[in-house]
Amino acid sequence: MRIKNKMMMRFFLVCISFSLISCTLVGPDYKRPEINLPNAYHQEINTDNVVTDLNMWWKLYQDPVLDELMDKALKKNLDINAAIARLEEADAYLKQIGAALIPSVDLTSQGNRTKATETGIVPSNFVKPFRKNFNIQLGTSFELDFWGRLRRAKESARAEYISSQYSKDTVVLSLQSTLASNYLLLRSIDSQILALKDNVGYRKENLELTKKRLESGLISALDLHQAEAAFNNLSAQLSDLIRQREVISNQLILLSGDMNLNIPENRLDTLVTPPIPPANMPSSLLESRPDIKEAEQIMIAANANIGVAKAALFPNIILTANFGRESAELKNVNKTGSDIWGIGLGLTLPIFDSGRAQAKVSQATAKQKQALSYYESSIQNAFKEVNNALVSLKEYTEQENDLKLTQDAAKKAMDIASNRYKAGYSSYLEYLDAQRVYNDASIAYIQKRQLRLIASVELFKSLGGGWSVKLENS
Repeated sequence: MRIKNKMMMRFFLVCISFSLISCTLVGPDYKRPEINLPNAYHQEINTDNVVTDLNMWWKLYQDPVLDELMDKALKKNLDINAAIARLEEADAYLKQIGAALIPSVDLTSQGNRTKATETGIVPSNFVKPFRKNFNIQLGTSFELDFWGRLRRAKESARAEYISSQYSKDTVVLSLQSTLASNYLLLRSIDSQILALKDNVGYRKENLELTKKRLESGLISALDLHQAEAAFNNLSAQLSDLIRQREVISNQLILLSGDMNLNIPENRLDTLVTPPIPPANMPSSLLESRPDIKEAEQIMIAANANIGVAKAALFPNIILTANFGRESAELKNVNKTGSDIWGIGLGLTLPIFDSGRAQAKVSQATAKQKQALSYYESSIQNAFKEVNNALVSLKEYTEQENDLKLTQDAAKKAMDIASNRYKAGYSSYLEYLDAQRVYNDASIAYIQKRQLRLIASVELFKSLGGGWSVKLENS
């Protein structure tokens, strides 16, 4: 038994030694390609000197309902659960590939009883017609990774696993931005509903006033019909906004995974406008985007697969060994003299396969080129998205400020027109037009604020979740 253990130990030492000296790796080593991008984004935004490090960027809106929705989505959303399952699958595959670098040991045992022929070449009078055989042994088979096939396969599997991690992060970031945008849209609709309710109240009050003035003979029926049309028109708009709110609420239910979700009404202006990014942000911030990291890992895996394919062009060497005991009687299996063992070396060398192995190398090389193009395209697309988000945020901010002034002026004009109409100095049509202008200005301001806030969400998303930059004093 000691001899067997020593032989087994020597065999494993030989396997490990071969693994350590087998340092040849066919196929190209990965080098990150150089991408020619500007050092800064095109759009510049001036801001105060700040240090901003955004890990949970949605908390900058300071809305506890939004925070709660995010927490629910990260726990219950089905897309995230599916991404986590894909990550677990990649982890298991990585472990499977890594295990191939270590010798495996199998325990086998067998017992059988056979009957020899009595009319065959060997007459039964020379042997017993019935035979029994019992054996138990340990066996192993180990591929010597001379050309790095297994190591390249592990490199590829590891890149695929990391890629799955970044894929999950991409899903999470996309979910967060979609949920935040839908939530902001819901708050915008809430604000529009409240604004319309106020204006409907104004027009209902005017309708009652118009009826009284018609009964007094101060106006014609034309004013009454105009007042009724204006009131009914706003009522129809209000009904449509209520419908839109239900649709957005259902979308938030799907995103958060909470089928019992009930979000109370609240105004859009209760949300804090998050800080804007500093000027001259370096384009190297794109490296924080999980989709770009994912694309690079896909490229690393494709690069390693070239080595796997090239290794198939070289000889495959396998060491085998088995140690055990065998006896015709079960009780004698553990006795001296029943030892059995064997050690073997196998070599497989491709001679002619009609170019099949070389074609696999060409396929792997083509996939690596595809992965490179996808990586470069991901970077260029991300750069475009950041620039678009920056310009949208800047322009929407200026438009929101202008529309706020427009709303204030329209409110003053409506109040003056109301007083003039009540005093009999102007027609109802003049007052009705002032009401319409104020209503349109109120809705336009709310919608523009919504677009500004959603642009900030898009900027967070395009930057991979935020930025971390310290501005130097000028």
